[in-house]
Amino acid sequence: MLKVGVLGAGHLGKIHLRLLNESKKYSLVGFYDTNKEHALAIEKEFGYRYFENYEDLLKEVDVIDIVTPTTNHFIMAEQAIKASVHVFIEKPITSTVKEAESLIDLAKHYKVKGQVGHVERFNPAFRAAIDKIDNPMFIESHRLAEFNPRGTDVPVVLDLMIHDIDAILSVVKSKVKNIKASGVSIISETPDIANARIQFENGCVANLTASRISLKNMRKSRFFQRDAYVSVDFLEKVTEVVKMKDAPKEPDDFAMILQNAEGVKKQIYFDNPDVETNNAILDELETFATAIENNTTPIVTLEQGTEALRVAMQIIKAFDN
Repeated sequence: MLKVGVLGAGHLGKIHLRLLNESKKYSLVGFYDTNKEHALAIEKEFGYRYFENYEDLLKEVDVIDIVTPTTNHFIMAEQAIKASVHVFIEKPITSTVKEAESLIDLAKHYKVKGQVGHVERFNPAFRAAIDKIDNPMFIESHRLAEFNPRGTDVPVVLDLMIHDIDAILSVVKSKVKNIKASGVSIISETPDIANARIQFENGCVANLTASRISLKNMRKSRFFQRDAYVSVDFLEKVTEVVKMKDAPKEPDDFAMILQNAEGVKKQIYFDNPDVETNNAILDELETFATAIENNTTPIVTLEQGTEALRVAMQIIKAFDN
């Protein structure tokens, strides 16, 4: 079992602590949090060992799980990597692309592994859809959330939209060509609603909308490709696949047939995959342990986390254009 420590014991940090404590791949050594009073309360309630300084925690672990505000990611990850400790970093990877690129170089130099917490990659609905998504040419994504003060210190692009940016980049095998975007601040000092149109070099277009002041929650992406439509509901954990094939000469009475202007007939049928229940956060943490043990590439690499951040920053920059 890999010895692991957690940095940050806020809302998400406490979830990570619980899951790592239950995991069969990790041995939870303890945690560090800058709020000593809060940390001692957690230690008393749950029994997790509290370290009064980060350096002492690093000396006792193989892996550090960084679940702090983004502004602290770089300096904490840099310290861990230089101590030859593997790093799991919550999204977004860092505050700037330059910092992220520096972490990539450091990880290569010190020969440690890193993974970024883009948890939607482990969402069972997205996992079920992966084999069905093949060269999508139009993608539409909506991530709407009811207002929550937590996370409003950063634009909604870094808070919410970056989930969909990463997921889309993982299935579109092409470089970004052009980005157009708009963002509006309603309650926060940074944009609460954003829309981005990403055009890829292969012709694919992705239209993303994110809002953190909606009346209802929605996390849904739709992928349109040749002869198929794939819908992924990240919130409800449902995957729908609609496919088309050449219609038979004598279709049965219940067949759904479409005919275009040229007279070509297509039959519509459903190919919905089974969606297996899982704990996405536990899965992302444990697959990182597997990558360390087997010396394989993590599912969400530091490079991929950096690319998601790069595109997110390009979207934010496009607000002013």
